[in-house]
Amino acid sequence: MGLYKFYRISKPAAERVAESEVGKTYRTLRNRTFWGATAAYSLFYLCRLSMGVVKKPLIDEGLFSAAELGVIASAFYFVYAIGKFVNGFIADYCNVRRYMATGLAISSVINLLMGLIGLGNGYAGFPPYAVYLIFIFLWGINGWVLSMGSPSGIVSLSRWFPQSRRGTYYSIFCSTPYIGEALSMVLTGSIVAAFGWEYGFIASALGGFVGVGLILLSVSDTPQSKGLPSVQELSGEEIKPIDKLPTREIQKFVLKHPAIWIIAVSCAFINLTKYGIMEWGVLYLQGAREYSLESASWIIGFSAVFAIVGTVGAGWLSDVVFKGDRVKPALISGFISLAALALFLLVDGSKWVMAAFVSVFSLAVGVLYCIVSGLMAIDIVPRKATGAALGIVGISSYMTIGIQNIVSGLLIDRFATETITIVDGVTKTVTEYDFVPVALFWLSAVLISFLLPVLNWKRLKR
Repeated sequence: MGLYKFYRISKPAAERVAESEVGKTYRTLRNRTFWGATAAYSLFYLCRLSMGVVKKPLIDEGLFSAAELGVIASAFYFVYAIGKFVNGFIADYCNVRRYMATGLAISSVINLLMGLIGLGNGYAGFPPYAVYLIFIFLWGINGWVLSMGSPSGIVSLSRWFPQSRRGTYYSIFCSTPYIGEALSMVLTGSIVAAFGWEYGFIASALGGFVGVGLILLSVSDTPQSKGLPSVQELSGEEIKPIDKLPTREIQKFVLKHPAIWIIAVSCAFINLTKYGIMEWGVLYLQGAREYSLESASWIIGFSAVFAIVGTVGAGWLSDVVFKGDRVKPALISGFISLAALALFLLVDGSKWVMAAFVSVFSLAVGVLYCIVSGLMAIDIVPRKATGAALGIVGISSYMTIGIQNIVSGLLIDRFATETITIVDGVTKTVTEYDFVPVALFWLSAVLISFLLPVLNWKRLKR
């Protein structure tokens, strides 16, 4: 069997489910697919955020500088951006169960390799430039295979849920990155603190392999492949004229539509700040507030719980409280996220105060991201081009995140000062960080992120 046949969308089953069993079978398979894909996607982020947890140990060990870590992270995001675009278009044609599992399996192997390279380096003493180049290469490949996850999950939602219910389930699915972030910061952070950064990668790999098993055991490709009618038939959903066009034609329509590009740019700025805190927040708390790795990881990981609440509640907030209005919740959550982030970055406080600031930011930005990238996009994109729309948003967002990692790393290095001290006859170099320039960079991005779609929403709807 060739790769094309292996990965292409499943054909309808030869045997149809009995009419009396259709409803029960559909609900069972739909729920199993949704929760399996959702749980597995959180483990994509475990394999993705491992690098963010080990940055300080890598710097302390003298293996990489902050700027070099920024380049490694940017390799991930530049490749991930292109991957989101390409894989978004591919996923519309794919067997999402096989495609999603393949991406996570390869990512798990890469995390395992990076941990083993670190352990081997302790014994063999590889040349620093060789380790640096290998990490750039492997982390770049990791970006490509992890970009197969989100399009597969969103396309699966589109295939199994009617449009009237996609907003609610999409908001739940969008919460999975924060679950992965919490697992990475708390679980991986604890393992790194106890055993070393190498074991952080190894632990992430093991979590990834668990996710592969979840996908293979629970996810089904399409209702038709299980002998069921299509989701439109099952829900009585109106089939619009554009839905009857071939997938390729609908993808071309979406690609040329200016509305999706405005959404994409807005999401880029949301992700710039969100991943700025996710990737550099632990280092910020260690360098600017002098917290230990465990405390810093705990604070950032704890805030992810509130991001989950914000993301899950975004659909209900927009649909029920604001009666389908996307602008008001986007504007309110945007201003709250801006204020909370400013307090976190510019005001000193106790551990609990800092945790409160970043948690409110995570809550608000979770609402903002879900409304802009999910609900606003769903309002304007046809079903058959869900993956394509996600690809367009993805390439804009993650190219920006790649730039963010380089700029953030350079700003942190540029405004850092080194002081040489002698303690008990031992000379030590102490680095002092000034995070104000990079904080202003992140805050500016938040402001742009919610003003852009809010000021253009009427035009987007037209």
